[in-house]
Amino acid sequence: MRRKLGRIASVAVVLGLGALLVGAWAGPAAAHEGKQVGRYRFVVGFGDEPAYAGQRNSVQLLLSDARSKPVTNLGDTLEVMVMAGRQAQDLALEPFFEVGEFGTPGDYRAFFIPSTPGTYTFHFHGTIAGQKAEQDFTSGPKTFGNVQDPAQAAFPKLNQPSNAQIAQRLDRETARLDGAASASERRMRETSARVTVLSILGPFGLLLGLFGMVMTGIALKTAKRALATSSRPPVPFQDEAARSRVEV
Repeated sequence: MRRKLGRIASVAVVLGLGALLVGAWAGPAAAHEGKQVGRYRFVVGFGDEPAYAGQRNSVQLLLSDARSKPVTNLGDTLEVMVMAGRQAQDLALEPFFEVGEFGTPGDYRAFFIPSTPGTYTFHFHGTIAGQKAEQDFTSGPKTFGNVQDPAQAAFPKLNQPSNAQIAQRLDRETARLDGAASASERRMRETSARVTVLSILGPFGLLLGLFGMVMTGIALKTAKRALATSSRPPVPFQDEAARSRVEV
C-alpha cells in the first residue's frame, strides 16, 4: 500500500513539473502568434500585453527547435524589423534569460517604445544555426494585440491629451513650422540677392546719375545760346554806295 502511494506521489510530482514547464511557455504566449519557420518554431508577440503607446515594451520571441527544445544559443545572427505605418527600424534580439538562473530559456527580446497606437508588424530576418529565417508577424484580432491608446485605460479620466496625441500634435506642428521656416528662408534669400545686386550697381548708378546731370547742364546752356541768338534784332540792309557815302 505504501509503495502504491509512493508511486502515485511520484507520478503527481512528474505531472506537476510538466504542467509548470508547459505553463512557463503557454503563459507569456497566451496572446502570441506561432509559426513554423524551417526547422524552428517561432512564438511571437509583445513582451508586455496589452501594449500601450508611449510605454516601454518589447518584441518577444520564444524560439524552439523541431523537438520543442528551447534554443538557448541564438547569438546575433537573427534580427527583427519593427514596422508601423511607413516607418521601420531594425532591432537586435537579446536573451531574456540565464539558463539555470532566471527567465524562460529560448525567450528573446528586442526592446523599444511604441510611440503611436495601431497595428505593428515584426519582420524577422537572418539565420539560425546556418538556416535562413525570414518571417512576418502582424498584430491583430487573430494574432496578438495592437498597441492601445493609454487614455482608454487611464483612471480617473483626465482632460489631458495622451502621449500619443501629444506626439501626433507635435508632428503636425513641426511640419507646419518647417514649411513656414522654408518660406521665410526663401524670402530672406531673395531679399539678400536684391541687396547684393543693388550694392554692386550702387557706384555705377551714382556715376550714371552724375553723367546725366552734366549732360542736362550742357543741353540747357546750348538751348539758352540758341534762344539768345534767335532773339537779336535783324541788321538793316544797306547797299555798297550808301555805305560809302556814310563812311565819307
